[in-house]
Amino acid sequence: MLNKTAVNLTNCDREPIHIPGSIQPHGCLIACDANAVTCLRHSANANETLGRDGEINGTPLEAILGDRAAHDLRNTLATVGSGSRPALQFGVQLPSGRAFDIAVHRHKSSTIIELEPASSDAEQPLTLARSLIGRLGDIEDVDRLINQAARLVRGLLNYDRVMVYRFEADGAGKVVSEVKRADLESFLGQYFPASDIPQQARSLYLRNTIRIISDASGERVPVVPELDASGEPLDLSFAHLRSVSPIHCEYLRNMGVAASMSISVIVDGALWGLIACHHYSARSLPMAKRVAAEMFGEFFSLHLQALKQKRTLETARIARQAIDGFLKLASRTADLDALLRDNLPELAKLMPCDGVGLWKDKKWTAVGSAPAADYIPDLSRHVGTVADGKVWASHSLSQGFPDAEDFSRDAAGLLAVPLSQRPKDYLFFFRKELVQTLNWAGNPDKVYEVGPLGDRLTPRKSFAIWKETVHMQSQPWTEADREIAEAARIALVEIVLHHNELVAEERDKADVRQRMLNEELNHRVKNILAVIKSLVGHPVQEGRGLRDYVEALKGRIQALSFAHDQVVRGDGGGALADLLNAELSPYRTPSSTVELAGPAVWLDARAFSVMALVLHEMSTNAAKYGALSKAGGTVSISWKLLDGGDCELLWSETGGPGVSPPMRFGFGAALVDRSIPYDLGGESRVDYNPDGINARFVLPARHVAAPVETRRHEDAAGHAASVKETGFDGDLRVLLVEDQMLIAMDAENMLADQGISNVSVAASAADALQKLRAGAPHLAVLDINLGEGTSLPVAEELSRRGIPFVFATGYGDKSLIPSAFADVAVVCKPYNADALRRALTAALQSQNRRTTA
Repeated sequence: MLNKTAVNLTNCDREPIHIPGSIQPHGCLIACDANAVTCLRHSANANETLGRDGEINGTPLEAILGDRAAHDLRNTLATVGSGSRPALQFGVQLPSGRAFDIAVHRHKSSTIIELEPASSDAEQPLTLARSLIGRLGDIEDVDRLINQAARLVRGLLNYDRVMVYRFEADGAGKVVSEVKRADLESFLGQYFPASDIPQQARSLYLRNTIRIISDASGERVPVVPELDASGEPLDLSFAHLRSVSPIHCEYLRNMGVAASMSISVIVDGALWGLIACHHYSARSLPMAKRVAAEMFGEFFSLHLQALKQKRTLETARIARQAIDGFLKLASRTADLDALLRDNLPELAKLMPCDGVGLWKDKKWTAVGSAPAADYIPDLSRHVGTVADGKVWASHSLSQGFPDAEDFSRDAAGLLAVPLSQRPKDYLFFFRKELVQTLNWAGNPDKVYEVGPLGDRLTPRKSFAIWKETVHMQSQPWTEADREIAEAARIALVEIVLHHNELVAEERDKADVRQRMLNEELNHRVKNILAVIKSLVGHPVQEGRGLRDYVEALKGRIQALSFAHDQVVRGDGGGALADLLNAELSPYRTPSSTVELAGPAVWLDARAFSVMALVLHEMSTNAAKYGALSKAGGTVSISWKLLDGGDCELLWSETGGPGVSPPMRFGFGAALVDRSIPYDLGGESRVDYNPDGINARFVLPARHVAAPVETRRHEDAAGHAASVKETGFDGDLRVLLVEDQMLIAMDAENMLADQGISNVSVAASAADALQKLRAGAPHLAVLDINLGEGTSLPVAEELSRRGIPFVFATGYGDKSLIPSAFADVAVVCKPYNADALRRALTAALQSQNRRTTA
């Protein structure tokens, strides 16, 4: 005999519910050999149900069901692929004159035939299923799909309560949708512990997707014999009539439920949940409707899976969009810490969370629900020991970090995103304790019947046990959450590394600049003091009083201040005449003469700064030792543009003290002699003639341009016309040569905003030339300096092919551009959308004009 152990709450996980040895009483069962020839076992109610007498076991199937029914069943059985898909026949007439709906399937070595009295109003399953499925096909939202499914099932099957019951990551269940009779209390939103549905039951829900209980108080009908000749019980895993665990029946009775049906919801091969139907009186659902419900459940599962995948992709898209937006912002700021802290609310949108915090450089900033700052240093050290530089998450933080018990209501779950390889900086996402906002939704005065096993098997007590089980736990982090966090980690670490590299590079440059500045400042201060001393010591002219002298002195010192202010503000370039006036104006006196003559010439930023140093040195030397140090002295400065576009400047002093060549060259003399040749590639020569100094300076054409007023006027007119007359074709192909990924992304976004989506990015000249061989663009944007080289080979190839392009540079000048490309537009970095658009429009129009000509 089968060794039976009393079923109770301590062993229900081990209850062999697939071999109960009995069936439910609303039908009967016959088990035959594998070929359905001879009956070997039957339910004790088989003769009564079928309306016959006599022995069943050992009897041919034809003698029990009739020749025609037995023949049709064998033919139908031949079409069955697996036990989980029984073959069905409806309204089969038996020799007794009774009609039955029959389900037959093979499992292991047995053929199992289930017979239920045919329903007089049974519709075809396909018709029923279509009436349900047709109402779901157009739904594009997961929550609406779940709610509509509960309504449709109750409308068709007329159960008192229909719920959609979703399993959580820990096995607990939640009622996420409910449609019920008006007088019943609501279970919507309630959680129940994983133990309410044991693992072996979940396994059967996966294998047999429909489950019906016609009467929770009904008698169990035994299978005769319980064991076969080899001592094995009959496996009823796929039998709809399989009897129910007594524990589950007691649970239903304690709830007042007399009959139930469940439809498995399977997503990605796993049990996602159940569509659970409850009825408060005994009820046997006809086989046709049961099969229709099964078909509906399968369609619902597929549709739910598709919508969940779509939602996951959309969530990932939104998260990626947020990350890309942050990358775009990061490419434009030097203060990364401030950017991260200011954008915490945006970062919180990456995934479902209740709060987010940034721990960086030992400074804590948080928004939403998060722990107090006092806990963060220890929390970051704990994460550092377990995360190993990777994304790390826990929905029960207090299990590994006991201090989390203090703030578990605000932050029971944590997902940590490291911002560096060393365990020090983190972006933290927090989730609240799951149970703190949940209360029973039903009537608090509701009294449940309690069976022999106690109130453990009642809804309220079950919910209370769940709350105790998940105390100090949050909603678990999903795989999708972790994937989004990993994408954010990669992007943020790249930003931090890039920022650190820029900071280190800028620090090195700053050190060099600081040393140069200190030396230059020292030299300038000495010059200024010497000039002021000379101005103060200048004798008062005869016939003029002290007041006139003071006013003249104040004016000269103010002019000296203006000259230095003009130099400091010359970062973007300036007019040569303005620079000369600024440097020489402090030394203009009634007793000396300064003559300036030359055309309007604009110097780029590099030439302006170099010439400011040179002219300052020449001016102060003239004021201290040369023509401007003596009454009657004259300094004449003239400049002109040579045929090749170079600018020649001549400096001549007369009427001053006698001049002799210096015995040694100090800093100032070396600056005048070397700055222009070394920094600009031009020429510098100073002749110390006895009657006065003469100097010649040549500035290369690439540092010289038309005056800014003229250029601005031309640009404004040309660009205004461009914007009005030209729009970008949506099919325009652009080649972007840029070695900095973040800057390239920024430029791509700007081009996309202008309607240009077909952008090919190259990080080097070799990569760009390879892309040119693969296909020609309509237009190109070339970063001049690519770190280990320049984009000039690309420019030469584009020029050879007649493809228009513009240069981009962060240096503010044209020092790297050969004279052959002097007419090519230059866009300054960081990119400005309007400037980039105008430059590209002008390049296209220029190309069109050349083509037309």
